[in-house]
Amino acid sequence: MTSIKDVAAQAGVSVATVSRVLNSHPSVSPDARTRVLAAVDALGYRPNAVARSLRTDQTRTLGLVISDVLNPYFTELARFVEEEARALGYSVIIGNADERPELQDHHVRTLLDRRIDGLLVSPADGDSPLMSDVARAGTPMVFVDRWMPGVDVPVVRADGRLAIRDLVAHLHALGRRRLAIIAGPAATTTGDERVEAFREALRAHELALPDVYIGQGDFQADSGRRVTERFLALPEPPEVVFAADNLMALGALDAIRAAGLRVPQDIGLAAFDDIPWFVHTDPPITAIAQPTGELGRAAVRALVDIVEGRSPQSVTLPARLVVRRSCGEPTSDQRSNL
Repeated sequence: MTSIKDVAAQAGVSVATVSRVLNSHPSVSPDARTRVLAAVDALGYRPNAVARSLRTDQTRTLGLVISDVLNPYFTELARFVEEEARALGYSVIIGNADERPELQDHHVRTLLDRRIDGLLVSPADGDSPLMSDVARAGTPMVFVDRWMPGVDVPVVRADGRLAIRDLVAHLHALGRRRLAIIAGPAATTTGDERVEAFREALRAHELALPDVYIGQGDFQADSGRRVTERFLALPEPPEVVFAADNLMALGALDAIRAAGLRVPQDIGLAAFDDIPWFVHTDPPITAIAQPTGELGRAAVRALVDIVEGRSPQSVTLPARLVVRRSCGEPTSDQRSNL
């Protein structure tokens, strides 16, 4: 393998000069810089990232621990995180928690052992003393999408409350009154927040949310199916099921079809977290869309700010309602969203 000494000999400069050029140090003459870069190109030299990290105490690597890599929302989020990190000169190592707190903590420990520069986490269900310890130790860390109350790190998230209010107003305008929700785990911030926002939006229209219209899911399709089967078995089933995540919505759709019912003629369906698949279902599913790309990019920028010694900021971005045909025929003003 070509070494830095080979580059120095080829360029006719010292090893220190080559090092300064490779690290973009300003105290190098234009002529020396040109000769070093030409030698690097001619010899095909690639800096040893491991050795450089030992010298600088930086690896230019970020860790990302997401809740569920099979969830299209988190897959898309990871894509934008990697894209933004690459643009800023960082690589990303991804760990999939599979909605399991113990697996999440395993990934966090592994990433820290690999000397990452900073950590992005979308926490799984449940408390994690490890996460508090990591924050107190001063490890650069940012929560994205979900967060853990009491852990003092920046949070980059979407606020879905206004979009949920718009959804309920849309359903009310369609004449739907019996509205049910498939909730995510109550221990997750997003699971609890979406139920409360739904309840508040119903209250604004003088509608109640009976306990029988609240089903406990786990952000997985099977739970959406099971909860919807229970809803359909009620003496007075709901007129619309709102799933607090996209996978639970797909499970709910399976249960509705298995019961021989039609969407939206017999029962309406809406979801939180819009995904490309929803435009291809029959009918297309009304959903609340989070600004996934903006969230991923903002999370990386906040983390890099910490890593590079700048002051980071928490970011909250609005979600929006995308009206399609799964709850009823939309009005003319809403057809542009189909």
